[in-house]
Amino acid sequence: MIFRQLFDTVSSTYTYLLASRRGGEALIIDPVLDRVDRYLKLIEELDLKLVKAVDTHLHADHITGLGALRDHTKCITVMGEQSGVDVVSMRVADGDRLDIEGLSLGVIYTPGHTDDSYCFTLADRVFTGDTLLIRGTGRTDFQNGSARAQYESIFNRLLKLPDETLVYPAHDYKGDSVSTIAEERAHNPRLKVRSVEEYEALMAGLNLSNPKMMDVAVPANMRQGLHQEEVARRGWALEPGAPMQLLGRKDVVLIDLRERSERERHGCIPGALHAPYPNLAENLGAGGVLHELATATDKRLVFFCAFGERSAMAVQAAQDAGLRNACHIAGGIGAWKKANLPLA
Repeated sequence: MIFRQLFDTVSSTYTYLLASRRGGEALIIDPVLDRVDRYLKLIEELDLKLVKAVDTHLHADHITGLGALRDHTKCITVMGEQSGVDVVSMRVADGDRLDIEGLSLGVIYTPGHTDDSYCFTLADRVFTGDTLLIRGTGRTDFQNGSARAQYESIFNRLLKLPDETLVYPAHDYKGDSVSTIAEERAHNPRLKVRSVEEYEALMAGLNLSNPKMMDVAVPANMRQGLHQEEVARRGWALEPGAPMQLLGRKDVVLIDLRERSERERHGCIPGALHAPYPNLAENLGAGGVLHELATATDKRLVFFCAFGERSAMAVQAAQDAGLRNACHIAGGIGAWKKANLPLA
């Protein structure tokens, strides 16, 4: 496994790059906008392909690199389903798996620091975001934070992991880079409380000032979506109701770009072809299944995904490949459900 822990000195943020060597698929956790050029250079040096960029929560102390990495690499952006961010490609929930080739991360919903905080487990380690820090815990006094919820997340979720589990947080302000669950249980002063009420009182008494970048970072981080309006202006978007008229037509193929776990959880549009987004370049290339459908059989390609971001990128890729009859369902399955349209 390839594992890199990267540090932004301005915001004291740790970013993690993970990959399994074979095909070079990579995943990045909590990227910082100002460091995107460094990430891209490292990805190039290691001969990797970034396929997923993940934020553990809505950050208030730095501007995320999710959008910039998506624009440079066409990767899938990932956050928790509780996130208020306008559009990300994939939203995960407690108990899900976050997969790339050769690696599978467990997904744990850990509210408290914010109401959209998640942690991710991988074999011998856990990426704790701002929920559990080294000899500390994330503040709980803004962004719908809750000391009670954080107590439950830490004591009833994270501290239930094996003692030897390595703890990799999103921040550190003292120069530490890694800990373990056993270390934090034994030496973290905020975990010495005897009850949830005591923890609430401890957190209420911190009296911390707001992060310096909060007024800038939070609004910026709320707007990460691809500009689907531009795709619509070019005539490449269908409103959710329009594809209903296309179902069953022999000259149209609906293409589901979501991963299998998303399809199992949220349902499928009847008759749609499953062609996951990570395989898009191969499928659109000469000899690829989507290329052949569009050229050899002259079918119209109608892409859709969870919220419209992956499908908007797919339409642009299809147009760039010369497949001029491609379009997508604006808003994806999310909009399809709101319109009360049928799912299998």
